[in-house]
Amino acid sequence: MSVIDKALAAVTPQPSAEKRAEATAKARAAADRGDWLNMALDHHDQIRSAFETGRAAKRAADRRAAMEALALVLNGHSLAEELVLYPAMAQSGHKGQAGVAYSEQTTAKMQMAELENIAPSSDAWLDKWEHIEGAVLTHMYEEEHGWFLHLKEKGKNQTRLRDRYIEEFDRYVG
Repeated sequence: MSVIDKALAAVTPQPSAEKRAEATAKARAAADRGDWLNMALDHHDQIRSAFETGRAAKRAADRRAAMEALALVLNGHSLAEELVLYPAMAQSGHKGQAGVAYSEQTTAKMQMAELENIAPSSDAWLDKWEHIEGAVLTHMYEEEHGWFLHLKEKGKNQTRLRDRYIEEFDRYVG
């Protein structure tokens, strides 16, 4: 992990696993079967699982495969959020949070690009992977703890949000 990565990690404390689980459960309780929130939470589960797979991988080929699997769901999910959910957040009175969300996701994409340049067999790869995981888990906590609950409650045209979210995720993931 770079000096900058270490400084950012020290300044931005991560919520505990217990707090993250509570936020996920609260968001799941607010979601309806088949709505955009339920789909976003399903993607969050896939992202968490992909991080676990990569963290457990020992061989370079397995780490590379985990990175590719994570990138697919992470990019499809983030693009659907950036094109559909974050504009809706801004329109429902949360412009600041939408801006933070965009910034965090851009940073994650840059970090994933850096990860591609690190030998998967090295300790540096695992350090970077865990740094990205911490940042993404914190981002998902912010969404599940408040941002998405507000959008579910205050956002207009929930059916359109669902349809557009599906469209954008599928456009990338296929």
